[in-house]
Amino acid sequence: MKFSTFVSVAASASTAFGASLQQVWNWGANPSNIQMYIYRPDRLAANPAIIVALHPCGGTGPQWFSGTRLPQYADQHGFILIYPSTPNQSNCWDVHNTASLTHNGGGDAYGIVSMVNYTISTYGANRDRVYVMGFSSGGMMTNVLAGSYPEVFEAGAAYSGTAHACFFGAPGATPFSPNQTCAQGLSHTPQQWGNFVRNSYPGYNGRRPRMQIVHGNNDWLVRAQCGHEALKQWSNVHGVAKAREVHNSPQGGWTTHVYGDGTKVQGLFGNFGHEPRVDEQQLLRWFGLL
Repeated sequence: MKFSTFVSVAASASTAFGASLQQVWNWGANPSNIQMYIYRPDRLAANPAIIVALHPCGGTGPQWFSGTRLPQYADQHGFILIYPSTPNQSNCWDVHNTASLTHNGGGDAYGIVSMVNYTISTYGANRDRVYVMGFSSGGMMTNVLAGSYPEVFEAGAAYSGTAHACFFGAPGATPFSPNQTCAQGLSHTPQQWGNFVRNSYPGYNGRRPRMQIVHGNNDWLVRAQCGHEALKQWSNVHGVAKAREVHNSPQGGWTTHVYGDGTKVQGLFGNFGHEPRVDEQQLLRWFGLL
């Protein structure tokens, strides 16, 4: 069963890029048999940044490549795009199992980190400028990667996702699985959510990824409360309290939720449903790439 609702792409659109999306084989440890695709622009910056872009349920890496304008910006600014792809559990990421929720524990998360390490080694990419974004199941995995591998990612942006470890213990990691509690807005205290992150990498005291949470107020599948729960989690991890809300920001009909000084955690909520509303310029400014 394919959940086509999760996919909003222009797969048939032609591209004007000189470079093309390429599948990579034998990049390293791959415990869950996922796939790696990479977009390396013709004009690669010196010591380039990396963005890992994660597809939704029912999608693939090549489809998500066509789902945003990030390749055009990669051409302009010389960063590398990694598009992981999972053929498992209806093309949904394994955000529910202990392996991905544990540092160096295996699962999809470990395979994706192996892709990052391969790219750093092969192309001389900047280990301190690795970022991750994704929509729906990809947004869920964005939070998982940020929690399980904080030393790998400088910042993340999760679109219509759920908090790290929200699906832990569920039989599957889709909103259509028998346990839908997570996608309906499972609630914990900020401290409890923060502990899920800290327990994924016990003893880690280093830098944590800056996190941006983007969600639709009218999302019928992954409820907007899921975004607010993720903000509770990351505000606790970073030790920053909610400071203010800025209405009609970053554009009309949106509200920006600012935590602390806004540099470590922020939320963006707009009046839309379960659809990828990726503003590439805003995303790249959050990552520090514009």
